[in-house]
Amino acid sequence: MDLSVADPDTVLDALDRRLVCALQVDGRAETGRIAEVLGVSTRTVTRRLARLHRSGLLRVVRMPDVEDAAVGALLLRVRVLRGKVDTVARALADRSDVPFVDVMLGGQEVGAVVLSDAGSRDRLLYGQLPATAAVTETTTHAVLHAYADAGQWRAGYLDEAEAAALAPPPSVPRPAAGETPLDALDRALLARLGTDARQSHAALAAAVGAPESTVRRRLHRLAEGGLLRTHTTIDPRLLGMAVDANLWLDVPPGRLAEVGTALAGHPQVHGVFATSGPANLMATVFCPDHGGLYRFVTGTLGPLGITRAETAIVGRAVKRAGVVLSDTARPPRIRLR
Repeated sequence: MDLSVADPDTVLDALDRRLVCALQVDGRAETGRIAEVLGVSTRTVTRRLARLHRSGLLRVVRMPDVEDAAVGALLLRVRVLRGKVDTVARALADRSDVPFVDVMLGGQEVGAVVLSDAGSRDRLLYGQLPATAAVTETTTHAVLHAYADAGQWRAGYLDEAEAAALAPPPSVPRPAAGETPLDALDRALLARLGTDARQSHAALAAAVGAPESTVRRRLHRLAEGGLLRTHTTIDPRLLGMAVDANLWLDVPPGRLAEVGTALAGHPQVHGVFATSGPANLMATVFCPDHGGLYRFVTGTLGPLGITRAETAIVGRAVKRAGVVLSDTARPPRIRLR
């Protein structure tokens, strides 16, 4: 569907938007529970969600562990030759260690999040990107702390009571890495949920070759450990947010935590990270229009004492939470693996 010529209100009505918000709260919420909270029939919820899924407008996937991998994760800004942006964006999106890729407005910059080990990171930064003739410059920011990520954003079509009723039980504090290693079955389940987090217990059991009762127990344990966070992937224009922007901010070091925490609680913000590099804080924000972005910059950022703000508007999202959203006329491939 070409959303550039579609009226979002004719694609998603008020109930559709509320259903999307319900999945933002809990991507694995059962249709009966959603129906009860929203005051509609289970049949209506089932039918509507099936339509959104079949149309390709909605995907619910397990959220990559951006928060846990924050220290050492990379935010890349890749400048490319005019006309080569789709080729570079697709090459980055093809990588399994790159869950987010955006093409910035103007068509000469690609933004990406990279989650990889030191070896893969160094091959990408010092070998593959410099060897690509289409790339003219790369700026790399290391994430030092995650205040909020995309899995925590809510579009705001539910009230507080509805959101609380849909929220999954809180997870227990996760142990240090390596204390509770995942076995092959755990990894298989997480991999399946990484492509479709709404698969039933029965479907998962059939896919991994384990009893359904075992799958239920494993998923319960993984959820308690905070490993089943989900991301509801949908074009923000369908939720009334026409402008997506990355804000690169300079904040006095003594106020960095205060400002990062304040922005993380703002309803339009869908990511906040303390970073290395030319800016020390990066925030991603959805706004209804360019006027809304102006009001956010002046009304929200202004009082926080930020000394400098660079605003980069996203022209097109290519990959979100590991889901490729567009394939732009299949440009010639280059390999960045």
